[in-house]
Amino acid sequence: MSDNKFLKRLFQAYYQEKQKQIPAVSSLKFREFGFIPWEKQIMIRHIGFDSQKNLLNYLIDRGPKHVYSSGSLYLQPEVPDMESKKYQGCDLIIDIDVDHFYTPCKDEHDLWYCNNCGVKGTGMIEKCPKCEKSKITKVTWICDKCLDVAKNEIKKLIYDFLIPDFGTDEKDMRIAFSGHRGYHLKVESEDLRTLNSDERREIVDYLTGDNISFETLGLGEKSLMIHGLSEENIGWSQKIMKKIIEVLNQPKNVIENMLLDKNMFGFNPNLVNSFLNYKNDFLELISKGERNVWAIEGFGLTNWKKLLRGIVKLIGIELDEPVSIDIHRLIRYPGSLHGKTGFKVQEIELNELDGFNPLDESNEKLDPIVFHSKKITQKLEIVEHALPITKIKGESFGPYVQGEKIEVPHHVAVFLLCKEVAKTI
Repeated sequence: MSDNKFLKRLFQAYYQEKQKQIPAVSSLKFREFGFIPWEKQIMIRHIGFDSQKNLLNYLIDRGPKHVYSSGSLYLQPEVPDMESKKYQGCDLIIDIDVDHFYTPCKDEHDLWYCNNCGVKGTGMIEKCPKCEKSKITKVTWICDKCLDVAKNEIKKLIYDFLIPDFGTDEKDMRIAFSGHRGYHLKVESEDLRTLNSDERREIVDYLTGDNISFETLGLGEKSLMIHGLSEENIGWSQKIMKKIIEVLNQPKNVIENMLLDKNMFGFNPNLVNSFLNYKNDFLELISKGERNVWAIEGFGLTNWKKLLRGIVKLIGIELDEPVSIDIHRLIRYPGSLHGKTGFKVQEIELNELDGFNPLDESNEKLDPIVFHSKKITQKLEIVEHALPITKIKGESFGPYVQGEKIEVPHHVAVFLLCKEVAKTI
């Protein structure tokens, strides 16, 4: 039996056994469904179901690798032609996935090697640093740290933007661990469902801080003096000022490292020293709010904008922008299995989010690792060039190299097989 057939049968067994625990999304019969099968990994979409029972029968019968449903509502979701589906509106969908942005832990567990010259390394790259070719094979991984970063982005999104700025009601939010490297949030609001793609782009720009005009927020130069932002202004100006004060209250060495970090601010050492020398005076100035003249040696308008862009990056939400803008986008179905990990797409209540740990969740009802076993093991052979350490359920496995034969718990084997980095022996 091929590994894909083995995984398909496992998925079918899961859907058969857990069918009563798989939630029905709201307005199910008005949503379009999409599936990627194990046999031909091409999306099959434009499918509709008139009941949860029929959807479950489909999952049990076919055990697909990936399962999706639309954020949009249609009167005829099964019609292939988008114009003829009779579109009724779309929920606001936000996808936060660490695949799309830098996290420090990637320098430890994301591996790459160049198929052109054979150089290998860790971290996020787009082309080989030696031969400058783009013939790169990447092995992207997950760990508690990067999943915590994704979870913190969801919390920022909710508590710093959706609730205070948009007045979003908690009862309209649907939060889910994606089953791999991030989280989804769907807002089921009648007001938001009416928005077109351009209006959703404006929301995305607000959430990310893209295209902010610092001049509109008050930054400018008059009579050789820099006039800064004011905390009294609501919205982004207030967020920026609060974050600046928060950063300036950090220990000096923390501020220095942040300002030097190319992934955050990227200032040269001389400017960093100048900023630190004036730090206390500047903090006192903006905390009192008596004057709005920003004066630090070496900081003209260009460097203040550079500082503010770094601050905006700290505040803004790292989200997959096309997902939120596209009114016909499909999103992973809650309770379904993710074909790249074998983990469940797990819905989470807002009050459960803080303590949720997808790689070592103690609450059985929330645990996305559905194939967890302490007794069953499987023998595998590693087929990828190299694999980083994998930590699941408090145990570490690896690192491994190509050709290595291993015996691991069932849930770890399923994870490695779904990742297509190992094969059964």
